[in-house]
Order: sequence, then structure tokens, then C-alpha cells
Amino acid sequence: MHYNIIAPFNRDEARKLKAGDTVSLSGIIYTARDAAHKRLIELINQNKELPFDIKNQTIYYVGPCPAKDGEVIGSAGPTSSYRMDAYAPTLIKLGQTGMIGKGIRNEAVINAMKEFGAVYFGAIGGAGALMAECVKKHEVIAFPELGAESIRKLEVEAFPLTVIIDSYGNNLYEIGKNEYRKCI
Repeated sequence: MHYNIIAPFNRDEARKLKAGDTVSLSGIIYTARDAAHKRLIELINQNKELPFDIKNQTIYYVGPCPAKDGEVIGSAGPTSSYRMDAYAPTLIKLGQTGMIGKGIRNEAVINAMKEFGAVYFGAIGGAGALMAECVKKHEVIAFPELGAESIRKLEVEAFPLTVIIDSYGNNLYEIGKNEYRKCI
């Protein structure tokens, strides 16, 4: 099934999505990679305010390239999501509903997704220029000293995604393997 979703979106909306669904995501999302995630957790541990309200937000695991003349943002393909696995359960518990990246997630992340109602989207790896075309605006909102790994607020339009792991723990990577095994 295909959905058009406006971000931010809440956990009731997240629970409608199933592994294998495709999504065109529009609205506001945030970027953060491992260095930024580490700093977010440090702020939480120090009882300090995060640079954005995490509730119902989606974080795209990306470190975009510098923009060329005439571009809003440079190539913006997903990074490997496992790098955020140590931090994601805490952010999900605080209200994060969406994650965008590529690759597998660990059991702690999947258990947090099931408990609190979050969803993991896969973005197209190796197609950063295509993904960048969906970014209509962006601004650095935190940790500019991290360069490409700073936290950015992105306005996206029809960002093409696939639900890899839904809020029930169904995992497209496992489903796909099982379907393939039935064919051989």
C-alpha cells in the first residue's frame, strides 16, 4: 500500500504503516548522524533541553554534501542506521515516531519501536542526488561545528521511502528473505 504522509506525524499514524508499504513523506524532518545523536543523549542525561521537540518527529540519518550553486542541499543519501542503535531507544521513548536510514536495526531499537509505536523507513541508498531533489528548504539548527553531521531542519516534499520495520516489529529484510527462500 502507498501512503502520502505529512511530517510530523503521531504514533497512531505510525501504527497504520506496515512493513513493505511505500510512503511519500512531506513536511518537516530533522537530520542527525551518530555524533549528533551522542550529543542529544548527553543533553538528555544532563536534563537539558533538546534543540527541537522530539515528540512525533522523524530523524533522517544523513550527512548531506555541500550544495552546488542553484541547489538547496547537496547529495543527501542515507547512512547506515546501526550507528544510531545505541541512542535510538531513548529518543523513541521520548516521542520520536520516525527514523529514516538504511540497513538493519538491533533488537533494542525494534523493541522500543513496538513498545512506543515508532516506524523505521528505508531511503534509497546510492541515490543521494535524487533524495536531495525532494528537499525544498533546510537550515542548521544545532551543532554547526559538526559540519555535515550537524542537526538540520529539512522541509521535504514527496520524499520516497519504504517501511522497513513497522511498529509491530515486522521487518521487511526478514520478510524478503523468507519470500525468497520459498522461491528456491
